[in-house]
Amino acid sequence: MKKTYKLTDLDCANCAAKMETAIQKIDGVNDATVSFMTQKLTIEADDSRFDEIMKQVVKACKKVEPDCEIHL
Repeated sequence: MKKTYKLTDLDCANCAAKMETAIQKIDGVNDATVSFMTQKLTIEADDSRFDEIMKQVVKACKKVEPDCEIHL
């Protein structure tokens, strides 16, 4: 399953790159892209575990950028 989410308060391109790397390491994630310019997260992950994976994605993003909000 592939989905795109809007991000708010993503402060810099470096943080976006760190978030992208952290998300790609999560088990079940096939591909992830975090764009600072468009403030969007595109994720492709295992359909059967998508909700569980998204909870891990939110945690990973909060570690890198505590102010960043993912609009699920």
